[in-house]
Amino acid sequence: MSKNFVARISTPSPTSKQRPTTVSPSFLFSLPHGYLLLCVPSLHLLLQQSNHTIMALSLRSLFFSPLLKIPSPKLTPPTTNVIISLNKTPKSRKCHAVTDRSSTSTVGDHKVLVGPASAEERRGERQVADYDWTEEWYPLYLTKDVPDDAPLGLTVFDQQIVLYKDGNGELRCYQDRCPHRLAKLSEGQLIDGRLECLYHGWQFEGEGKCVKIPQLPADAKIPRSACVRTYEVKESQGVVWVWMSQKTPPNPDKLPWFENFARPGFQDVSTIHELPYDHSILLENLMDPAHIPISHDRTDWTAKREDAQPLGFEVTERTDRGFAGRWGKEKDEPLPNFLRFEAPCVLQNNRELVDSKTGEKHYFTGLFLCRPTGQGKSMLIVRFGATKRSPLAKLFPKWYFHQNASKVFEQDMGFLSSQNEVLMKEKVPTKELYLNLRSSDTWVAEYRKWMDKVGHGMPYHFGHSTISLPKVPAVVEHAPAGLVAGVSASSPAKGAIGTMHAPNLANRYFRHVIHCKGCSSVIKAFSTWKNSLSVVAAALTVLAILASGRQWKAFCLASASLCLAGVYACSTAIATNTTNFIRTHRRL
Repeated sequence: MSKNFVARISTPSPTSKQRPTTVSPSFLFSLPHGYLLLCVPSLHLLLQQSNHTIMALSLRSLFFSPLLKIPSPKLTPPTTNVIISLNKTPKSRKCHAVTDRSSTSTVGDHKVLVGPASAEERRGERQVADYDWTEEWYPLYLTKDVPDDAPLGLTVFDQQIVLYKDGNGELRCYQDRCPHRLAKLSEGQLIDGRLECLYHGWQFEGEGKCVKIPQLPADAKIPRSACVRTYEVKESQGVVWVWMSQKTPPNPDKLPWFENFARPGFQDVSTIHELPYDHSILLENLMDPAHIPISHDRTDWTAKREDAQPLGFEVTERTDRGFAGRWGKEKDEPLPNFLRFEAPCVLQNNRELVDSKTGEKHYFTGLFLCRPTGQGKSMLIVRFGATKRSPLAKLFPKWYFHQNASKVFEQDMGFLSSQNEVLMKEKVPTKELYLNLRSSDTWVAEYRKWMDKVGHGMPYHFGHSTISLPKVPAVVEHAPAGLVAGVSASSPAKGAIGTMHAPNLANRYFRHVIHCKGCSSVIKAFSTWKNSLSVVAAALTVLAILASGRQWKAFCLASASLCLAGVYACSTAIATNTTNFIRTHRRL
């Protein structure tokens, strides 16, 4: 890797060609719609209305700042990985009157489709960068959501790890495998700050040292080989990161730092979601502002299908670690949004706005931290923040924003899962399958071309021109079968509440709620209120029957009705946090 690499992320300084946006009343109607609907259902909740100036920001206006310039030395491609490169002319794909899209006869296609980005690409040459997926920091979890009293099982690609807090509150990360008989340590428990395997009671602490084996004779010593592999973890700006390499020491310069999140007064809404499709599909989706007006139509008032339009893109930087550029509506000049993708899986949108009345500058960021969790699975930390928020936002509970974010992902889930299935089935590069438009899919094409450079250093990849298929079959973990096992799996010890749900990544409860302390607490509170109000309503109904006075009967019945209304409200709140969104036009 380049010795000059620094992973600190900063918002670009304004220049004559790239200046902060001055906000006027008419500016509200010129803003592109976007990803803010993940967390904020109405734009006025995030920004402040002052005098006659409205500062509005949408999700699509929150895309990333340019990449830092990082030297990209030309390196010799490794010979240990087998990569399928398909630079040949793709097979003819006929669609009505349209024939082979690579044919020179379809001149018009080259005006609308994303083409080669360099002379090397036009000649069919492929640039390869030195890359090892283990020598990176991966986002594991939001710090505030790490359990205090239980281990947490996580994965990075196909590597299973366990995260927990020891007796001093320090984060520890081990390989999720007991050296005794390979049982998952994440299925264990914490005893006096030590991690205990619940199979035979072996206990581990600190740097993976085994400190207790109940089955050993009193005069026997614990074998030195009875230890677990450890991983370096760091907490930074509210996120826990893990360094996956066992050969190379952690590189602190690669640990991401986000400048806007360190600004005075910056506040954010952060959520975490487990999703049933590959992290590359997820990143594509997050880089795609063009789908928002269609897929998320009327999810809030910022997304309307009639606003779908061609977009403008300008790639300002390409390096071995990612790319950056500006984007916005095709007519915007200059393009107001800054997008930045940084290896291995950090995506960011930034925008600066200046109040035309006061001259005050405001910073807005949409940050997406993706983690590959295996074939066809990923985990995402979403963080939206700004240096200025409306007091109206405080009127809405955080769980409301969290469930709205879950709804947005559910609207795309069917598309992305099927896309994932097609890629795995076809086993060809994306240029054989995608029709990337210049006016909507530029970032998607850039991302897949970046994977052409570094894919050889990943467990598997699907690039624009190359692929490397998974060497290890996907691990499918099934929920326990049978009534007793099903009840056990849905117990609070396994992250569930009673028999509310069986483990299922397609279910909102197991995708988000069990990973979020706030939403879990809210559901438990609503469940308690629901049960209590049900009992009170029943008691009041009995009293109404037994009461002799007409006024007492009326009072008891009215009170019982109010309690039942409360039961209904609690049930609705629970369902809102645990039930998947289903499109109303879909026939079931």
